[in-house]
Amino acid sequence: MSDTTTKEAGTIQVMLQRLNEFRLPRAFDLKKKVERGEKLDSNDIEFLETVLADATSAQDLAAKHPEFQSLVSKLMGLYSEITTRALENEQKKD
Repeated sequence: MSDTTTKEAGTIQVMLQRLNEFRLPRAFDLKKKVERGEKLDSNDIEFLETVLADATSAQDLAAKHPEFQSLVSKLMGLYSEITTRALENEQKKD
């Protein structure tokens, strides 16, 4: 296994662990929050900014490892649902 392949495998392992332990649970909580009509707070927005910034790395890896393309696509769809609904909630008049 080359150094690049080993490094990519390690990166993928860390990203998947972070996804399972932290990001997915938080994303599902945010989805429930916006589905209830609530607005996102600054911590929620910071979280979404972080995951969307990391999405570039995930997309680059998925391009090299097609077995992850479906997962990355589903995650992007989830984050898109959250941000779209959050924007709708912000635009509603109280």
